[in-house]
Amino acid sequence: MATVQDVPANILIKRLAEELRRKYPQVNSPGWASYVKTGSHVQRPPQDKDWWYTRSASILRKIYLHGPIGHTDLRSQYGGSWRVSYAAKHHRNAGGSAIAEVLQQLEGAGLVAKEASKGRTVTSRGRSFLDRLSNEIFKTLAKVDPRLEKYS
Repeated sequence: MATVQDVPANILIKRLAEELRRKYPQVNSPGWASYVKTGSHVQRPPQDKDWWYTRSASILRKIYLHGPIGHTDLRSQYGGSWRVSYAAKHHRNAGGSAIAEVLQQLEGAGLVAKEASKGRTVTSRGRSFLDRLSNEIFKTLAKVDPRLEKYS
């Protein structure tokens, strides 16, 4: 059975975003999401209208792979570089509000749980959801590339 590590991240995140939108009404874009930047290191808000679901899927994947992981670690990973005058680029963390809201929504959906002083982890429900989805993607990829059939 294929897991999250066995499928390409871009395909999994795209498909996971669609599934989150369709199956979990707890994960939805708040009204302010279309107006805000994702951090101080970017110039404008995201151009994609569905960026909230993509970010939610990406965070869920990161928690699955690296959990337990905290809010501060996620802010650092989603941050970027910012040029300060003529000096070298400096790292800036991503905005915390969007990440905190996504984490709360994923907890409300029962996909993520908080561990005391360790961070967030994927629940058994979330793990089975991600494994099932990645297994479907892997089988689809195996139809395209027959060399992958021996791994399924």
